[in-house]
Amino acid sequence: MNFEVKQIGVIRTPFKSNDKIPIQASKSDITGEAEVFPDYSEGLDSLDGFSHVILLYWFHKSQSPKLMVTPFLDTKKRGLFSTRAPSRPNPIGFSIVKIMQIKGNSVKFKGADMLDDTPLLDIKPFVPEFDNRFDAISGWLTDSLHAKNDDYLGDNRFLS
Repeated sequence: MNFEVKQIGVIRTPFKSNDKIPIQASKSDITGEAEVFPDYSEGLDSLDGFSHVILLYWFHKSQSPKLMVTPFLDTKKRGLFSTRAPSRPNPIGFSIVKIMQIKGNSVKFKGADMLDDTPLLDIKPFVPEFDNRFDAISGWLTDSLHAKNDDYLGDNRFLS
Protein backbone atom coordinates (compact mmCIF):
# COMPACT_ATOMS: atom_id res chain seq x y z
CA MET A 1 0.00 0.00 0.00
CA ASN A 2 1.33 3.44 -0.90
CA PHE A 3 0.43 6.71 0.74
CA GLU A 4 0.61 10.19 -0.66
CA VAL A 5 1.10 13.15 1.64
CA LYS A 6 0.41 16.62 0.26
CA GLN A 7 2.13 19.72 1.49
CA ILE A 8 -0.53 22.39 2.15
CA GLY A 9 1.84 25.22 2.98
CA VAL A 10 5.07 26.24 4.68
CA ILE A 11 5.92 27.27 8.22
CA ARG A 12 8.07 30.37 8.69
CA THR A 13 10.12 30.77 11.88
CA PRO A 14 13.34 32.54 12.87
CA PHE A 15 15.12 29.18 13.34
CA LYS A 16 17.66 28.22 10.67
CA SER A 17 19.15 25.31 12.68
CA ASN A 18 18.13 23.11 15.61
CA ASP A 19 20.82 24.60 17.82
CA LYS A 20 19.05 26.39 20.70
CA ILE A 21 15.57 25.86 19.23
CA PRO A 22 12.79 25.20 21.78
CA ILE A 23 12.12 21.47 21.91
CA GLN A 24 8.38 21.84 22.52
CA ALA A 25 5.89 24.53 21.52
CA SER A 26 4.65 24.83 25.10
CA LYS A 27 8.14 26.01 26.09
CA SER A 28 8.35 28.66 23.34
CA ASP A 29 7.24 32.29 23.24
CA ILE A 30 8.64 32.67 19.72
CA THR A 31 6.24 33.65 16.95
CA GLY A 32 5.95 31.98 13.58
CA GLU A 33 3.67 31.93 10.60
CA ALA A 34 1.91 29.08 8.83
CA GLU A 35 1.43 30.12 5.21
CA VAL A 36 -1.22 27.98 3.54
CA PHE A 37 -0.97 27.60 -0.22
CA PRO A 38 -3.78 29.46 -2.07
CA ASP A 39 -5.45 26.20 -3.15
CA TYR A 40 -6.06 25.37 0.53
CA SER A 41 -6.67 28.83 2.04
CA GLU A 42 -10.47 28.49 2.01
CA GLY A 43 -9.98 25.75 4.61
CA LEU A 44 -8.99 28.43 7.16
CA ASP A 45 -12.60 29.66 7.29
CA SER A 46 -14.06 29.54 10.85
CA LEU A 47 -10.66 28.83 12.43
CA ASP A 48 -10.60 32.32 13.99
CA GLY A 49 -12.89 31.18 16.83
CA PHE A 50 -10.23 28.85 18.22
CA SER A 51 -7.39 29.95 20.49
CA HIS A 52 -4.96 27.15 19.54
CA VAL A 53 -4.28 24.84 16.61
CA ILE A 54 -2.31 21.67 16.05
CA LEU A 55 0.20 22.07 13.24
CA LEU A 56 1.29 18.83 11.55
CA TYR A 57 4.49 19.10 9.56
CA TRP A 58 7.36 17.21 7.95
CA PHE A 59 10.78 17.15 9.66
CA HIS A 60 12.46 17.94 6.35
CA LYS A 61 16.02 18.18 7.70
CA SER A 62 16.12 15.22 10.05
CA GLN A 63 18.56 12.38 9.59
CA SER A 64 17.68 8.76 8.84
CA PRO A 65 15.86 7.15 11.75
CA LYS A 66 17.50 5.00 14.38
CA LEU A 67 15.32 2.84 16.61
CA MET A 68 17.41 3.73 19.69
CA VAL A 69 18.10 7.43 20.34
CA THR A 70 19.34 9.65 23.14
CA PRO A 71 16.44 12.11 23.41
CA PHE A 72 16.49 15.68 24.58
CA LEU A 73 16.20 15.96 28.39
CA ASP A 74 17.92 12.59 28.89
CA THR A 75 21.33 10.94 28.63
CA LYS A 76 20.15 7.35 28.22
CA LYS A 77 19.31 5.69 24.91
CA ARG A 78 15.59 5.07 24.54
CA GLY A 79 13.37 3.37 21.99
CA LEU A 80 12.46 5.87 19.26
CA PHE A 81 8.72 5.47 19.78
CA SER A 82 9.04 6.47 23.45
CA THR A 83 10.49 9.82 22.33
CA ARG A 84 9.58 12.79 20.19
CA ALA A 85 12.87 12.70 18.30
CA PRO A 86 12.42 14.15 14.79
CA SER A 87 14.37 11.38 13.00
CA ARG A 88 11.58 8.88 12.43
CA PRO A 89 10.50 6.40 9.73
CA ASN A 90 7.78 8.94 8.85
CA PRO A 91 9.25 12.24 10.06
CA ILE A 92 5.96 13.85 11.02
CA GLY A 93 5.98 16.48 13.73
CA PHE A 94 3.21 18.28 15.52
CA SER A 95 2.99 21.38 17.66
CA ILE A 96 0.11 22.90 19.57
CA VAL A 97 0.43 26.65 19.06
CA LYS A 98 -1.53 29.74 20.08
CA ILE A 99 -3.21 31.64 17.23
CA MET A 100 -2.19 35.30 17.23
CA GLN A 101 -3.83 36.37 13.95
CA ILE A 102 -5.38 34.88 10.83
CA LYS A 103 -5.14 37.03 7.74
CA GLY A 104 -5.68 35.80 4.21
CA ASN A 105 -3.81 32.52 3.84
CA SER A 106 -1.61 33.09 6.89
CA VAL A 107 -1.88 31.98 10.51
CA LYS A 108 0.47 33.89 12.81
CA PHE A 109 1.12 31.92 15.99
CA LYS A 110 3.08 31.81 19.24
CA GLY A 111 4.97 28.65 20.15
CA ALA A 112 7.38 28.15 17.25
CA ASP A 113 9.57 25.08 17.78
CA MET A 114 10.23 24.09 14.18
CA LEU A 115 12.75 25.13 11.53
CA ASP A 116 12.11 27.87 9.01
CA ASP A 117 10.66 26.61 5.71
CA THR A 118 9.18 23.50 7.34
CA PRO A 119 6.61 21.82 5.05
CA LEU A 120 3.11 22.15 6.53
CA LEU A 121 0.94 19.01 6.20
CA ASP A 122 -2.22 19.91 8.09
CA ILE A 123 -3.87 22.25 10.59
CA LYS A 124 -6.37 20.97 13.14
CA PRO A 125 -8.22 22.94 15.80
CA PHE A 126 -7.17 22.21 19.38
CA VAL A 127 -10.26 21.25 21.39
CA PRO A 128 -9.54 20.97 25.14
CA GLU A 129 -12.51 18.64 25.72
CA PHE A 130 -11.10 16.21 23.15
CA ASP A 131 -7.34 16.74 23.33
CA ASN A 132 -6.52 16.97 27.06
CA ARG A 133 -5.91 13.77 29.01
CA PHE A 134 -5.67 14.60 32.70
CA ASP A 135 -4.86 11.01 33.69
CA ALA A 136 -1.91 10.71 31.28
CA ILE A 137 1.56 9.82 32.57
CA SER A 138 4.92 10.63 30.97
CA GLY A 139 6.91 7.40 31.41
CA TRP A 140 10.69 7.81 31.59
CA LEU A 141 10.34 11.57 31.03
CA THR A 142 8.50 12.18 34.33
CA ASP A 143 11.62 12.85 36.39
CA SER A 144 13.03 15.31 33.85
CA LEU A 145 9.74 17.17 33.61
CA HIS A 146 9.43 17.58 37.37
CA ALA A 147 13.07 18.57 37.89
CA LYS A 148 13.99 22.25 37.78
CA ASN A 149 14.89 22.42 34.11
CA ASP A 150 14.96 25.64 32.17
CA ASP A 151 16.96 24.10 29.34
CA TYR A 152 14.21 23.07 26.93
CA LEU A 153 16.44 23.90 23.96
CA GLY A 154 17.54 21.54 21.24
CA ASP A 155 20.84 20.92 19.55
CA ASN A 156 21.76 19.48 16.17
CA ARG A 157 21.79 15.81 17.21
CA PHE A 158 18.95 14.80 14.86
CA LEU A 159 19.84 16.86 11.77
CA SER A 160 21.25 15.25 8.67
